[in-house]
Order: sequence, then C-alpha cells, then structure tokens
Amino acid sequence: MLAFPSTYSVGITSLGYQIVWATLAQRADVDVRRLFTDQSDPLHRHIDLFGLSLSWELDGPVLPELLRNQRIPIWAVDRSDADPIVFGGGPVLTANPEPLAPFFDAVLLGDGELLLPAFIDALQSCRQAPRAERLRRLAGVPGVYVPSLYAPRYHPDGTLLSVEPIDPDLPSVIEKQTWRGNTLSHSTVITPEAAWPDIHMVEVVRSCPELCRFCLASYLTLPFRSASLDDGLIPAVEKGLAATRRLGLLGASVTQHPQFDDLLTWLDRDRFDDTRVSVSSVRAATVTPELARILTKRGSRSLTIAIESGSERMRQVVNKKLSTEEIHAAASHAKQGGLRGLKLYGMVGLPTETDDDVDATADLLLTLKKNTAGLRFTLGVSTFVPKAQTPFQWQGVRPEADKRLKRLAKRLKPKGVELRPESYGWSVIQALLSRSDRRLAPVIAAVGEARESMGGWKKAYRAALNGELEPMPGHASPPPPPWRDVIEENWDASRTLPWTHLRSAITPERLREHHDLALPPDHRAPG
Repeated sequence: MLAFPSTYSVGITSLGYQIVWATLAQRADVDVRRLFTDQSDPLHRHIDLFGLSLSWELDGPVLPELLRNQRIPIWAVDRSDADPIVFGGGPVLTANPEPLAPFFDAVLLGDGELLLPAFIDALQSCRQAPRAERLRRLAGVPGVYVPSLYAPRYHPDGTLLSVEPIDPDLPSVIEKQTWRGNTLSHSTVITPEAAWPDIHMVEVVRSCPELCRFCLASYLTLPFRSASLDDGLIPAVEKGLAATRRLGLLGASVTQHPQFDDLLTWLDRDRFDDTRVSVSSVRAATVTPELARILTKRGSRSLTIAIESGSERMRQVVNKKLSTEEIHAAASHAKQGGLRGLKLYGMVGLPTETDDDVDATADLLLTLKKNTAGLRFTLGVSTFVPKAQTPFQWQGVRPEADKRLKRLAKRLKPKGVELRPESYGWSVIQALLSRSDRRLAPVIAAVGEARESMGGWKKAYRAALNGELEPMPGHASPPPPPWRDVIEENWDASRTLPWTHLRSAITPERLREHHDLALPPDHRAPG
C-alpha cells in the first residue's frame, strides 16, 4: 500500500507520488494500492508493504494516524513478522528523517528511480525471512536507512552526541542515491479531480544551479540535471497531450534547461493552439518578451519568479544571483509579451535581515507597480525556515519575522499589491520538524488530531519536556531540547546534527564553507 498524507486531490497532483506508484505498479511481482486521507483503493486482505511519500514537513505527523487506521503498530519496534514493512521517501525524509524515524522500518534516501527497484528486489530475495533478517538485508542496499539499526547517544546534558550503527558491519554513514539519467518524470495519472485538474506534468529539470543558501530543492537534489529534449521532453509531452490539452512544465528553474528556447519554439507551432501551457517558478533573468508571448498564446495569465528579498544585500547573503534591474526587466518583458500578472516569492526573517531590508521589498513592489502599469502584482512571502542539508541549517527562525510579515502587509495592501503571507506559526512547526531528532517522535504520536493547532503542538511538547508522555518502546532517551533551542537558536558548527550520519550531495564541511561565505563573523554561531 502506498500512502499520501493528504487528500486525493492534493496527493494525485504530486508528481513524485505518481512516479513511485507507477514504478511499483509496473512490476509483475507487486500489486500496489493507493491510500489518501479521504479515500483509498480496495484494500488487500494482507499488506506486505506500507509506503509513504513525504514532500512537506507538516504532512509527516499524519503518519501515526494512517498506521493506526490500518491496524499497523505505529512504532517500528512493536511490529511482528506478520506486520508490513513500513517505508518512506521524499525530500523531507531524505533531508532529516529522524523525527519520524521510530515509525519507519526503512527510509529511502534519494531518487526513487534507483532506490525503489533495489529496495523491492532486496525484499523479494528474503520475503519469507523473519523481520529482523529482512531489515538487515535492506540495510545493505545503498541509500536505504533502517533506523532501528542506528542508535542515538547523548551527552550528560542531554544534547545529541552521535547516531551510530549498532553493529560494526553496518555503514556508519548512509549516502543519498542520485539518478543521473537524462529522462526525468512525467504524469502517469491525469484526472479532473486533481488540485490542478486535467494537467499533464512534465519534469523539465531536477535541482537548481543557483544554490540559494536556504534552498532544499537546490542542495538536496544536486547535481542539476535536464531532461533530453528529443528523447525525453518531447515524447513525454506528446504522450500527455494525447489525453489532455493542459501541460505543466515543472522544475526549480525550468527556463535554465539548455534547450528551453527550442522547447518553446516547438510549443509555438499551430498544432498546439488548443493547448494550455503553464510553467513553475522561473529565474527572473531568463524572462523574455518571447517567453511571455508564447505563454500568453498558450493560455497562461501570469508568471512566477522568486526574488527572496527586495534588498540587494539580502540577495547576496542568500546567494540569489539577481539584480534589481533584472527584476524590473522581467516585469517589463512579462507585460510586453501580453501576460496580465507577475507573482513574486519572497522571505522574511533571513539571517542578518533588518527592517530596512524588509522595507526594500515593499519599495521594490511599489516601484514595479508604478513602472509597469496594468500588470497585476502578487507577493507570496514566507518566514525563513532552516532546512537540513543546506548551508543555513545552523541558523534559527527569527521571531521578529512575524512582525515583518505584518510590516509588509501594512505597506503593500493599501497600494493594491496582493500579499499572500504564509503563517508564521506554522513556519515555526516546520522548523521544529526540520531540525529535531528522534525525541520529537513521542510528541508527534501524542499530538494526534491536535496537530492542526499551534496549541496542540505546544501542549504536547511541554508534556515531553516534563516527562509526561508515553516513552518510545525500547528507547531510553532524555527529554527533547527546549523548544527555543530547536527552533530559534543558531547552532555551533561543532554541534552534532540529528542527520549527521546521513550524507547528501554536499559534505557538511562544504556546507559550512557556504554558510560562512554568506555571513559576517559577528553573525555566525561559534565553532
């Protein structure tokens, strides 16, 4: 059974979930069923595998409820030979699976194109063996992390000392696996019930060459890869357009595909006149009147660019290689090409940010609106959340971000700029899930349906600090660190991170170099 921790309309829009499902469904030795929070395929009488695809931190705490509903013990240590192997994957789990690790038997770190076949083959080779033997076999598959075979150790003061294998024959570091093929993914399910109805999604690029220092999509998925135009993109588009006339081109930096102009020219042909084409966020410097013209011709009304901040200084801090002039040019080109709106993404609470930097974002939006009359501007703005496996993983959430969201609203809303702020409170919970270790698992189990409220999280965390929660079976560990230490503190370089035993595309030493390049010495944590 392959689960998604949200409704069908949301889950079936996830390209990652679709690809995992299709990969399993194409195997003759696997009969896969889908499970969403609001519906499921007809269930087997017996489940051998229970999988979860996780792309967003706030979806993770749904897992215990999904397991309980299937009558599967929520703690991996409580499962018997008759219970299914519970596995998971996706960017959140690849970056830092530790808060959810006690619920999983296995976590797949990296790209499913490589991992899933090796994972299933390994299980099939020992299908009748006792659970402990199957888990040992899985631990030998590159990129497969079996949390029960790795034990956290703590300093006397309760801080994390290490996460080490329980036997010397196990690898001390598990490395993320990277698919390096030139054919990426595309939709296998097209339905009017999806959050984006009747759309055929095609992955144009994977990762991003820009390496913004907060960005999980850049650092976690390196290296930057682009699908082959003739052998990958065009056949994938043709296949989808046989079923629908709506096409979505996906990727963190779609327009940086080396042949993107050729793809646009191909989509400009008369045969696609009844096709609606949309693209995900594009790099501002690549916006041209021709891009805007073709997208307008193909039914798009707006374009989305990420600016992160209106302050040139802040863009340098985060390694956003983008000038104010290029942002103005993108707006001008969008209007010239016939688009009606420009959506910009930004952040508040970035390291070293001041009120002046936030005002620079408001100033930029107001100047854009004045200089590009007739173009509708929308600013989506979130609070900086430190992500594991990025250079800013050592930086904490800044409480002043909450006031800065309100500061932007006060300046922009009266002037006709639509502001779409993400909740500061839920950014705090994202950080809690992003930076915690296994000691958060009892909190996740205890919060239950109260996970929908900030009060529920704080109450469960206080109970954990006071030793009032049911402990994890088979685990003796100190209480979790103070709430503020996990969420707001800037961590020393010498601190053992919860994910220190998991290796992504770039070493921790190299990530720290990128961190120190960004920040002046007086804004760095010691170490």
